[in-house]
This record gives sequence, C-alpha cells and structure tokens, in this order.
Amino acid sequence: MALIHHTTLKPTKVELLAGWLPTRPWYHGPAAPELTRAGGFRLDDPAGEVGIEFMVVTDGPAACLVPLTYRGAPLPGAEHALVGTMEHGVLGTRWAYDGCHDPVLTGALLALIEGRAEAQAQSVTDTPDREVARSYTGAGPVPALGAPVDTDESTEFPVPDGDGLVLRLRRVLTAGATAPDGAVGQVTGAWDRPDGSRARGLFAALERR
Repeated sequence: MALIHHTTLKPTKVELLAGWLPTRPWYHGPAAPELTRAGGFRLDDPAGEVGIEFMVVTDGPAACLVPLTYRGAPLPGAEHALVGTMEHGVLGTRWAYDGCHDPVLTGALLALIEGRAEAQAQSVTDTPDREVARSYTGAGPVPALGAPVDTDESTEFPVPDGDGLVLRLRRVLTAGATAPDGAVGQVTGAWDRPDGSRARGLFAALERR
C-alpha cells in the first residue's frame, strides 16, 4: 500500500511535465503548455519502493495520459526516460521517470489488466479508485512486454511471446473511446474537462496486431 504524503514538491509534477511534454512525439500542443492536473490513479509497488501514478493532464480540451514512477535513486539505464527530479517535503529528492520505461510500472499495469491489482485513488491512502475499470479475457498471464515504442498517439509494447499481442497505452485521450474489436484486455478511466464536466475513455488496450 502506497502512503500518500500531503506535502510540498519543488518543482511540482505539473511544472516538470510542462517542460517535458513538448519533447514527446505524441504531444501536439503548444511549446509552452499551461497544464491542469485533471485525473488519473495510482498503483501499488509490491515491494513498496517505487511510486506509480497514471496522471491525466489537460491544456484546454486536449488531454494526455502520462504514466510516471517516482524513485528515491536513479534507475540504472533509464537516463533517456528521466522526466526530472523533485524535492519532496518528506522523502527528499525523487527521480521522476516516464513509467513506460520502468519495469515496476509495466508489471503493475499488466497486473491491473489481469485483475491481480486494483487501481488506487491519486491522493488518498488505501482507497480504491472506482472510476477505473479493467477487463481481461485471455487464457493465462500475459508474457513479459517488449521495449516501448512511441507513436503519434500512443506508446506501444509488443508482447514477444504473446501470439501477436500488443499493449497500446493511449497518450492522447479521447472521450468515449473504447477498445477495438478483438481486444483481450483494457483499462478505462475518467478525467475532468475544462468546463467542469467529467469525461471517460480508453487508457490502455491489449490487442492483436
């Protein structure tokens, strides 16, 4: 169970992302975005060492999903995935990574899809997020994921031993989007629109190529 500390972060997560998002191939907004934190959820690291968060940020009507991990020390070999560092009021220096390149997050995402893990509220300790829904119709556990590849709308993980499976994590969110026909697993969630209404759409899908 991840313990949520209500304390200061310098810079804030949104400030970090404002500088990092424009460098991503799936981001199509302005060079200097004015981001709003609009939703998301957390997952627990079974070892209790790594913070795992799926954050939704908006700039006007555009919404992006950003999976992040927070570590107390650099992740070896993941320099290319570093979003930045923050000073946490309780935990000290935290290294924030694009979680698609962190095996702790990808393992937790598979566990969520398969029903072995439960989505947790972003800002409340030990509280399930009931707005996150998942399903899985596969015959057994998903084999290990391959290296992530960014496209213009998603990050894709091939499943080398998965008989043509690919996990597509949506980076650009669309209200009302659903998993394609033939998908064997999916995660959906919700976020705030700028007008105060609530949107819902597809976060990730386990599909056949």
